[in-house]
Amino acid sequence: MKYNDIRTTFLKFFEEKGHKIVPSASLIPNDPTLLFTVAGMVPWKGILQGTEPAFAPRVADVQKCIRAGGKHNDLDEVGFDGRHHTFFEMVGNWSFGDYFKEGAIEYSWELLTKVLGLDPNKLRVTTHETDEESTEIWRKVAGKEAIRLGDKDNWWSAGDTGPCGPCTEIFYDFGADIENEDDRWVEIWNDVFMQYDRDANGNLSPLPKKNVDTGGGLERWAAVLQGKTDNYDTDLFVNLMKAIENVVGVQKTAENTPSFKVIADHLRAVGFAIADGVIPSNTDRGYVIRRILRRAMRHGQILGHKGALLSKLYPALITEMGAAYPELAREEKHVVEIIQNEENAFADMLQNGMKLLENEIPKVNNNVLPGDVAFKLFDTYGFPLDLTQMILRDKNIDVDVAGFEKSMAEQKERSRANTKGTRTLWESQTQLTDTDDSTKYSPDANMQSKVLSILRNGEFVESANAGDEVEVALDKTNFYGTQGGQVGDSGEMQKDGKTVMTVSEAARVDNVVIHKGTLTGTLNVGDTVSTIINAPSRQQTARAHTATHLLQAALRHVLNEDVEQRGSKVSPDSVRFDFSFGRAMTAEEKQATEDLINKWISEDLPVSHEEMSLDEAKSKGAMALFGEKYGNTVKVITAGDVSCELCGGTHIYHTGEIIRAKINKEKSISSGIRRITMSVGTLAE
Repeated sequence: MKYNDIRTTFLKFFEEKGHKIVPSASLIPNDPTLLFTVAGMVPWKGILQGTEPAFAPRVADVQKCIRAGGKHNDLDEVGFDGRHHTFFEMVGNWSFGDYFKEGAIEYSWELLTKVLGLDPNKLRVTTHETDEESTEIWRKVAGKEAIRLGDKDNWWSAGDTGPCGPCTEIFYDFGADIENEDDRWVEIWNDVFMQYDRDANGNLSPLPKKNVDTGGGLERWAAVLQGKTDNYDTDLFVNLMKAIENVVGVQKTAENTPSFKVIADHLRAVGFAIADGVIPSNTDRGYVIRRILRRAMRHGQILGHKGALLSKLYPALITEMGAAYPELAREEKHVVEIIQNEENAFADMLQNGMKLLENEIPKVNNNVLPGDVAFKLFDTYGFPLDLTQMILRDKNIDVDVAGFEKSMAEQKERSRANTKGTRTLWESQTQLTDTDDSTKYSPDANMQSKVLSILRNGEFVESANAGDEVEVALDKTNFYGTQGGQVGDSGEMQKDGKTVMTVSEAARVDNVVIHKGTLTGTLNVGDTVSTIINAPSRQQTARAHTATHLLQAALRHVLNEDVEQRGSKVSPDSVRFDFSFGRAMTAEEKQATEDLINKWISEDLPVSHEEMSLDEAKSKGAMALFGEKYGNTVKVITAGDVSCELCGGTHIYHTGEIIRAKINKEKSISSGIRRITMSVGTLAE
């Protein structure tokens, strides 16, 4: 059975069994603890844990997954065996409080043996040692005596506490002629039965609703059904490797097969990730995809290929998988453009870095490249350590990893020392209490605050005098400390009715607001002061911040819905907004974006500021920034029916208060990331 036919057969089977068939969720998970969707259960995590209502009692899907970052990392294994992948598809059927153990086991056995036609004699099953019910069901349904295993193999849990339960797994026997037991017995299905809630003391109590979470790897299924012991020998990968042969001009052999495997696997990971909105970068998931892309290019070079690789192979990916995943063809132009940008940047980086490496190799002693040289390649030319190791492996040269890490640590220390401000000094004040800044959204609040700490010339002092440049922490303040891309307030402090300090900026160190500025009189720890915000500056910043939300909404309207914010700086004099997009905007697109923002401004739309639970905000459709940590209660800023975002910044209450917006410049700041600078208010006129 062909790879794509297996997927179709699986979904058709469960549709006939009353399951709602849903498309794969994005590889970008709605879970800030994960870089990628790493398993089929990730999109249903809230339902399975009881924090979200189920939209249907029975669901089936085939989920796109990537395991190549953080603790879910198979990257280094790819290419050197027949089982590991960075991108893979996980089939799954789900029961949310509907059928349970008997139904799940019956469905899995019927599909595998009667529909897909696997030999029952080649299948073995395992159950948890305490799960008598599942063990008995296997006897009745399949005539199988299950192998009883412990918690390590047959128990699932969401963590130390919460939903958990036993699972049953099905293994396929590739035959006694395979000596390695791990290669002979391959897991092809796992049914997880969530039936208990575990408390902090380890006690188990039955869940009011029992769920079934199943999963199987489509790549493994294809190998089993096509009589292959290597996933990469199945029809999908064979076709991709033929496309690789055509692009690189080299035939696949036993010696170069690992490179073919790497390129075929990485093509899928890169293509699907970028189609889902991941932009290669130097941080988070963007870094993982950049690393995968560059690893594929390096293996292309090992095959003797120069120039573009994955961008030329992407059409072959559409041919093989585009019918099941229409986003591949829909985003083709966008994806190919981003890959080409990365390939060009990598070629330049490799050319420059290789010159340094070639000069250093003759100096190597004991076949070990010094760590400081490897760090220079990283710091100056962007060579990741693993790329340097890969290049040198062919020459039987190792890298002094400890020396590399030492150089990295020293660089970070220098960076901290050169960073504007004195964050590390404030962080050392463990006895300092958090600032109460609950009135930061009320600039006119009449604040009486107590001076807790004064920092002058790198030292904490009890008193400072006129002319001293200081940083001051108070017990409470109505100043907005720099956070979330918005610069902090300026203003002044008064003591006994007279100005004692001109505040140039309110900064933030964790939950402590630091007032930076110059004293105009004597200030002592313990003094009572008033904090007075520069009202015109605050108002202009609020205009700018709301205008930033309108800018993002306009970009998503004019360009596409995949545009995502990748950073911002909101200040009284300008807006800087970074976003994911694979090319320069045309003059027409920039004008259309500006015109749309000004249209919304002229409509004087109401801007609501609401506090609600994070779950309520999500159900309202509020946009959130990946990587941002949100508490249980969040602030949601909604501008008419145009924009709805989670945001803790300061904002105006009607879009008309912005007056006007003008886009000044749009440019590239890195591959796939663009930057717009914009003026608002009277500055835009």
